[in-house]
Amino acid sequence: MPSLFPQPQDEISTARFTDNAGALTRRSNHEIVRIEPWGPDSLRVRVGLDNLVEGHGALSERPAAEATVEIDGECARITVGALAAEIDDAGHIRFLRADTGDELLAEQPIHFWWPGPRNFTATGNGYHYIEQCFAAYEGERLFGLGQHTHGRLDQKGVVLDLVQRNAEVSIPFVVSSRGYGLLWNNPAIGRVELGATATRWVADSARQIDYWITAGTPAQIATRYAGVTGHAPMLPEWAAGFWQSKLRYRTQQELLEVAREYDRRGLPLSVIVCDFFHWPQLGDWRFEPSEWPDPKAMVEELKAMDIKLMVSVWPSVSVLSSNYQPMLHAGYFIATERGAPFHADWPDRHAPVRLPVAFYDATNPDARRYLWDQVRANYYETGIKVFWLDACEPEIRPGHVDNLRLAAGTGPEVLNRYPTDHARGVYEGMHEQGETEVVSLIRSAWAGSQRWGAALWSGDIPATFESLAAQVRAGLNVAVSGIPWWTTDIGGFHGGDARSPDYRELIVRWFQYGVWCPLFRLHGDREPRNPLSQGMSGGPNEIWSYGDKVYDILSGILRLRERIKPYVLEQMTVAAAEGIPPMRPLWFDFPDDEDAWGIDDEYCFGPSVLVAPVTVLGARSRRVYLPAGANWADPWSGEIMKGGTWVEAAAPLERIPVYLRDDAQLPLL
Repeated sequence: MPSLFPQPQDEISTARFTDNAGALTRRSNHEIVRIEPWGPDSLRVRVGLDNLVEGHGALSERPAAEATVEIDGECARITVGALAAEIDDAGHIRFLRADTGDELLAEQPIHFWWPGPRNFTATGNGYHYIEQCFAAYEGERLFGLGQHTHGRLDQKGVVLDLVQRNAEVSIPFVVSSRGYGLLWNNPAIGRVELGATATRWVADSARQIDYWITAGTPAQIATRYAGVTGHAPMLPEWAAGFWQSKLRYRTQQELLEVAREYDRRGLPLSVIVCDFFHWPQLGDWRFEPSEWPDPKAMVEELKAMDIKLMVSVWPSVSVLSSNYQPMLHAGYFIATERGAPFHADWPDRHAPVRLPVAFYDATNPDARRYLWDQVRANYYETGIKVFWLDACEPEIRPGHVDNLRLAAGTGPEVLNRYPTDHARGVYEGMHEQGETEVVSLIRSAWAGSQRWGAALWSGDIPATFESLAAQVRAGLNVAVSGIPWWTTDIGGFHGGDARSPDYRELIVRWFQYGVWCPLFRLHGDREPRNPLSQGMSGGPNEIWSYGDKVYDILSGILRLRERIKPYVLEQMTVAAAEGIPPMRPLWFDFPDDEDAWGIDDEYCFGPSVLVAPVTVLGARSRRVYLPAGANWADPWSGEIMKGGTWVEAAAPLERIPVYLRDDAQLPLL
């Protein structure tokens, strides 16, 4: 029996294609599709109802790119360099290799009749629940999408919430083994489904579809992405050294004693951290004078030892803070659509119970200025120039995003961009002071955070071997997502007993991994742990805290980092100029080696070093794959092995397997 409803191909076309100065536009009924060149080999696609807006995404000013548009009645094509897009009369888009015509990615209808590959469901006041559907491909591998704790490198088959949470960082950029990269240029709360039958991007509340796609090799994709979302600055030399931290140094004297001990032992140390609760009240953004009586003298003493002081700056403000009322009256807090303007509760000094706290609105330039003015007066003017931007997801409890309203838009529409705007405020404030070396340690990020000096770390993670293994994959996906500055809490954050032999082995293995991370940083809340309060401290977490045998190994690793620092900085120069991350999966450098695409527990650090972390308790060897297309040298034995082979590599407690490519020379021994 024939269908009672007409099929799409049977309908009378109402589509109209136009060439708008090199941008291809299709109009049909109320839908507008615009495909425009956005950098070399790259296209931006926007789809809206009745009109298009610039939106709240991460794309910077449109880069120059030559495009050709061809319109042929019921279909049209736009080509920019290596990438072409075809759109048919029904509005379905296919992306192709311009030279061969091979399909890279194609939209896929959600259903054969309605609603096609795109769905707009009205939620009121011009906002829509939006779905964008693409085809799935047999054998495709997908990487990136920020940082997650699921322990997978290949994201195919994963469903991810597009929302910021502690240790879950949403950066909606994915790189495909088929040779394309795609940015979902939308900071709305939603999800992405990377299924076997389809890939679907969802925004819970937005005004239009907006995505960017590029084609090329992994290195070309990374460079194109940095070109449209922003290049990271050059990492300062001091930031490539060792960072010491724990939860937490309670007083100025305690922190200085640790720094003096590193200096007395002749151990290299670049940064020491003053963590949270150093303030009188949360949101005061200044030191409690009874515990930190002379910050300027502290900074000067550390400077004499060539150590930077990093200070924790939270975006939340307690009702007891001296800044609460001025910020409330100025409208500098994230607003609530219902109820009082509070977003969490938190312990505070002199308060017997947790108090309501509000988060400042980082999307409001005036609010960013207010926070920076406090940071400048109370920290920067004492000589502190490095800041830890913690809890900047923001860490709201309960997570009722639909109850939030920001200067940039509603919570569901824009909240994912919050950490990027937060980092931007510090970056711009520092630059106004003439500072060019800006590094902000940050717990969350979005597309483009790298341009504002954001150094992402992986949040509050468990102190286990399983967690260490997950960090290897998480860090590689962060690198593919365009964030070249990344680190973990060496040893994990939650727990870890310095007296335990098993934990001592974990701290050694984590250090051996951490020395080959872009940033090299020790942190954690060690046993005995205390309840969350301004009096908490946590157990010892300096490299001499784990016994003499471990100390000998860790002190050697600190000196190794100093020896390889010139190589680290070389990779940071490339990252700043070309967007190529220092730490990357094997397939990034060896895309023609099919086996390299399946390796998720090794990585390249720059072009010359292969690192194979040890993530199993008691392991003293491990299998290592050496990618095809190069020879690999074992720096300990001097043996040279041909790529494209597996080896059983020795991994005594003193070291993990590391191999040098071809004729590379690094002072590892």
